Amino acid sequence: MSLPHSLALRRDDLLPGRNFIDGQWREAAAGRWLDVSNPATDAVFAQVPDSSAGDAQAAVDAAHAAFASWRAVPAKQRAQIIKRWHALILLHQEDLGRLISREQGKPLAEGRGEVAYAASYVDWFAEEAVRANGEVIPAPVSGRRMLALKEPVGVVAAITPWNFPAAMIARKIAPALAAGCTVVCKPAEDTPLTSLALVRLAQEAGVPAGVLNIVTASRERTPEVVDVWLADSRVRKITFTGSTPVGKHLARESAATLKKLSLELGGNAPFIVFEDADLPAAVEGLMAAKFRNGGQTCVCPNRVFVQAQVHDRFVELLAARVAALQVGPASDAASQIGPMINGRAVDKIDRHVQDALQRGARVVVGGRRLPALGPNYYAPTVLVGADAAMACSCEETFGPVVPITRFETESEVVAAANDTPFGLAAYFFSNDVRRIWRVADALETGIVGINEGALAAEAAPFGGVKESGYGREGSTHGLEDYQHVKYVCQGGLG
Repeated sequence: MSLPHSLALRRDDLLPGRNFIDGQWREAAAGRWLDVSNPATDAVFAQVPDSSAGDAQAAVDAAHAAFASWRAVPAKQRAQIIKRWHALILLHQEDLGRLISREQGKPLAEGRGEVAYAASYVDWFAEEAVRANGEVIPAPVSGRRMLALKEPVGVVAAITPWNFPAAMIARKIAPALAAGCTVVCKPAEDTPLTSLALVRLAQEAGVPAGVLNIVTASRERTPEVVDVWLADSRVRKITFTGSTPVGKHLARESAATLKKLSLELGGNAPFIVFEDADLPAAVEGLMAAKFRNGGQTCVCPNRVFVQAQVHDRFVELLAARVAALQVGPASDAASQIGPMINGRAVDKIDRHVQDALQRGARVVVGGRRLPALGPNYYAPTVLVGADAAMACSCEETFGPVVPITRFETESEVVAAANDTPFGLAAYFFSNDVRRIWRVADALETGIVGINEGALAAEAAPFGGVKESGYGREGSTHGLEDYQHVKYVCQGGLG
């Protein structure tokens, strides 16, 4: 099947279709290939290498060999290279946005927006590279100087998810390069093309050979690739965004070599609407938070709690907005919700909805597959009568489904919001200043949105608590996650 003209690339060499190791574009050593398909149709439109242990080893060898010289590059010079990468990303925003939409399925406007979002992290960390300041510590005795210096941790292995193929790799690679680390990376098997295109642009920006390496692999061979990096003591840090079970596996397997870890894992975000909230604003906040990328985000609300006094009015307003959403392929400019990433994702969404209905919930809007549009579409859905026993309350749905639970009191809803092993993001809407601070303090999450549905920004720390992981991306804290502190003490100066 030919590709829609609106998603064709202006620059075809942004599809290198190879691994990038030690400054060279290479096929997998074993000669195997992985198909990449468009989730709107499930039609294959590209191939990338299906790598194995040998390719992963070659990437580490290159990164390790390049580390000594890259860390010695002055911070200002590293920043200039990263700035050039940022400029190239923005220059190719349209092609990168189209590529995201082709392999991930999100509407083209969102694809373009993700490129700008990814670029913001690259720009931020280019500027942070020259601000990795240490400390002069007042010495307790005369004749001594005491310093705390920040140094790059070494070779970093980055493992990225499919839902934001540009943003997730940018906010891992950019701080690593800024800190003076070298990188090996494995993008998600569903969306490897955007990552390869970004690495192509990094090469053009002047990132030296061996500093940035990327290998692609199928779901079946990903453990083989990653296990090489976990076992290799030269890899000093793992940064991963994905599921909690995989994050726990990485933590266990990293213990033998005591690698530093940044884990941004699963979520089960509550979204709370109190009786004193501005209801139209709360609806718009939920639309922004929930339906971005079709609900396929780690911070999208998974459980919606509405206080009894405003429940019916809120549902009425929300249902009208959700019913008006346009569902379709990225090639249609009117589309607001695209396909889910694959058939497994649609099956999970439908399982959650059917479970909720069997347990007493009711569909207000949606609640069905949309096979007439293609194999991976699901209607934006609003459910009422949800409760904590339903699968949609216990697991991440990762789709365009809003399950609503009625609540009576503040203490009741805070307890329900915190009754989960996860703690990535939470949202609530209220105009009571005292309540705002009580609830913000009480919520057990790494991120809290108050009267706001769009949270992420390059200047803000992004990450969770509990089983949603540890470490932070973005902000000055994001750079620190790629550094360690060396204490230097010089005596005999008296």
